[in-house]
Amino acid sequence: MRSVTDIAREIVAREGGYVNDPDDPGGATKYGVTIGTMRRLGLDLTGDGKVSEADVRRLSREQAEEIFVEHYFRRPRIAELPESIRPSVFDMYVNTGPNAVRVLQRLLVDMGRDVVVDGVIGPQTIAAAQAAAEAAPEHIADAYGIARRNYYYALADARPQSRKYARRRDGGKGGWITRAEEFISPRFHLSDLAHRRRVAAWA
Repeated sequence: MRSVTDIAREIVAREGGYVNDPDDPGGATKYGVTIGTMRRLGLDLTGDGKVSEADVRRLSREQAEEIFVEHYFRRPRIAELPESIRPSVFDMYVNTGPNAVRVLQRLLVDMGRDVVVDGVIGPQTIAAAQAAAEAAPEHIADAYGIARRNYYYALADARPQSRKYARRRDGGKGGWITRAEEFISPRFHLSDLAHRRRVAAWA
């Protein structure tokens, strides 16, 4: 079983180094840690009394991993979810924040569980997730991964600036989709043709 540190290390590797994409509402980012997160945590790494792009550039891999483990895994209570879905929920939480939990909660509602969709992991969500995992142990991780993939497609449907994250320039699967499918069994991966049909309406 991979440890949370192992998963955090994989997330950092997946996120890559410093970027400041004008189409990304998160702004300056390094290893998946946004400037907004660093400001919220008061990470003034340059010691100049403010948190700026210079501080984002100075962030180390180890610091990013520590941030993810503490603020994106332990504090949101992802550690209390069923083991089979923790890696994907953790990875998506880094990518989308509480929306990762809302995707899970909507899935649980679709599975007949009584859950409030509020983006917060509390006793109700934990109990419902455990019950769903016990009822469908071979399917819960795939079901979450598919719901996550659908979320990314829907987000790109609604926000044209984000489509480049879901579809490459050559029309193939973009980073969001391949990232979601890393946590889905191969038999549930979309074929290239199915993906292209899904995004055909995009300009």
